[in-house]
Amino acid sequence: AYIKVENGEWKSPIVKFFSDEEKAALQKQLQIEDGDLILFAADQWLAACEVLGRIRLHCAELLQKRGKLTIDSKRFDFLWVIEFPLLSFDKEMNRWYSSHHPFTSPVEEDIEFLESDPKKVRGQHYDLVVNGVELGGGSIRIHQPELQRTIFEKVLQLPEDVIKARFGYMLEAFRYGCPPHGGIALGFDRLIAILCNTLSIRDVIAFPKTAKGTCLMTDSPGIADNRQLRDLHIQLRAPKKEQSE
Repeated sequence: AYIKVENGEWKSPIVKFFSDEEKAALQKQLQIEDGDLILFAADQWLAACEVLGRIRLHCAELLQKRGKLTIDSKRFDFLWVIEFPLLSFDKEMNRWYSSHHPFTSPVEEDIEFLESDPKKVRGQHYDLVVNGVELGGGSIRIHQPELQRTIFEKVLQLPEDVIKARFGYMLEAFRYGCPPHGGIALGFDRLIAILCNTLSIRDVIAFPKTAKGTCLMTDSPGIADNRQLRDLHIQLRAPKKEQSE
């Protein structure tokens, strides 16, 4: 939704639902002035943030094209994004899932809320952003077997047979002592694109793929021959054509 302010008048289909007190509160909170455009989003927190973020970038692009906004292409503004929620809730499945991955360590003072109030738990994962572009991300990992099992069993509600089959070796290794550890992965191609002031990483990759995922240099992906399929124990079956009545 939007509100456009022209000559002191608020123009929007939603204005009729606001009382004078609500309009006054909005004007004070957002410091609304004549000529302003206010954009709203009402949804789940993450969905609303993603939509408004895209609108913000689109508005900046429009203002640049029309000469109303100048952004110094040689300026680099960095920031760290921290205190992500460790968990997100899936309404359809009615269960919590890991926002990053199930091995991310929770913030120490939030561990007590893992079972009682999972939405309060922050994760020790982080993103590095420059000029609004995510340059890299990483996390501190869980290294205590008891905490990792609690995440699997009590929070993510994984069955015991799944925990044992997929992660049993890791939980066993943790029992012998594992130091605190973590890391970060940087997108080098994204960094080069920013330094070259281009919006697409395809401009700085030596052999970029096409939109269909093909490589023009090697003409890949190619066709696998029967021997390759046999070595990998893969059998292909053409779909049966439905007979028309």
